[in-house]
Parts: sequence; C-alpha cells; structure tokens
Amino acid sequence: MAKLYFHYSTMNAGKSTILLQASYNYRERGMQTCLLTARLDDRAGEGRIASRIGIGEEAETFTPEDDLFARIEARLAQDDLACIFVDEAQFLTTEQVWQLVRIVDDLNVPVMCYGLRVDFRGELFPGSAALLALADEMREVRTICHCGKKATMVVRMDEAGQALREGAQVQIGGNETYVSLCRRHWREAVGDRSPA
Repeated sequence: MAKLYFHYSTMNAGKSTILLQASYNYRERGMQTCLLTARLDDRAGEGRIASRIGIGEEAETFTPEDDLFARIEARLAQDDLACIFVDEAQFLTTEQVWQLVRIVDDLNVPVMCYGLRVDFRGELFPGSAALLALADEMREVRTICHCGKKATMVVRMDEAGQALREGAQVQIGGNETYVSLCRRHWREAVGDRSPA
C-alpha cells in the first residue's frame, strides 16, 4: 500500500540530500520517480533541487494554483511512476496536500514530502500543518543548534545579524538569512517572544 510521508526539520538539516538519495535509489533499480519543488524557491535555479553538499537534480515546479493530482494522473497515463518526491513541501497549499492524499489513496503511488515544520516566528506553514494532520508517516530529520542540542526552530536574521520577529512568512534564503536553533536559544534570540 502506498503512503504519504512527511520528512520535516529546520533549515540545513539535509532534507534535500535525503530526498535526492531516495530518488536515486529508485532510479538505480530501474524505477521512475517524479521530483517536484516550489517554483518560488529558485536558490539553485528554477526547477532544480540541490543540496548544500553539492548534489542536485532537475525537478518540475509547482505553484499554489497547480492541481497536483491532475498532473500526476496525466503522467501516469504515459509513464509508470514508482514514487513522487516533493521538496519545499511547506509551500504546498492545504488543498494540494489533499491532492497528494488522493494520489496515494486513489492512484496507489507513494508520495514523500520534505519541508520545514515551522517558520521563523515559530508558526506552522499551511502545507506543513496539513501534512502533520494527514501524513501516514512522519519522520524528523535532525540537525543541531550551536549548543549541541537538537534544533527545532529557525530564526531569520537581518543584514546586521539581528533576529527578526516580524515579516512575511515566506522569504527565500539560505545560511545568510536563517539559523537553526534549539527552542531555548530561539527564545533568547527573539527576546523570549510570547504568543500574541
């Protein structure tokens, strides 16, 4: 039986590396995969999933308007897909997560999603919230804070290296913009922020 998987973490935990390795394992055994990534994240170039360690692969892109079920159903009419891989899954809409559910349940194709759980404010992304609610299996990809504890939060830094507390939920950036921290050090960085 196919399943919907959600591999989540903070920035720089190796999610894209794990995705690329898993896709490679399928292809090495003669099975086709479909790689999807958010169009708005073009840090490695549009339509490309890349890891900080230097590996990368071309991918199809999605926008919030795309019907992923219809796209995969059309692909399956032409190709036999063994697995769907979705990078930057936090940028999925709730409706798109339900479309992935239908791919798993109705088309019997496994879907592996990789993305951030929370934003720099400590709030769930809509796509991540839906995946946490609907995924058959969830796996945390771990990384560490500068203190050695598990990092579960991320801060967004300004040009002066100060942690931001406000701003749009989505701002594309890498190590120059985001730092993964444990909850204690995140609270310290953002001034022990309390919920509004």
